[in-house]
Amino acid sequence: MSAAGTELPPRYLRTPEAARFLGLSSRTLEKHRTYGTGPRYSKLGGRVVYRLDDLQAWFDLGVKASTSDPGVGKVLPAKRHAAISPAFAGQPRR
Repeated sequence: MSAAGTELPPRYLRTPEAARFLGLSSRTLEKHRTYGTGPRYSKLGGRVVYRLDDLQAWFDLGVKASTSDPGVGKVLPAKRHAAISPAFAGQPRR
């Protein structure tokens, strides 16, 4: 059997699981979704699901080596913003 045939499909997390993965409350993750400042997500019927890769990519935007490190991106707070960060501009929601 080939290695490709034994791979599991990607894992999708519902909001409570995704929030625990990120160390946030479910409500904070819901606010990020409302304001467009959070990780990419998909809607399956009425369910919101997150891919692990999308959660990790969003988390990695805030990674810094020191307080003076500008980092590669910026994770915005879960509130309304006049302009969304270019990291999110033009990214289609799934």
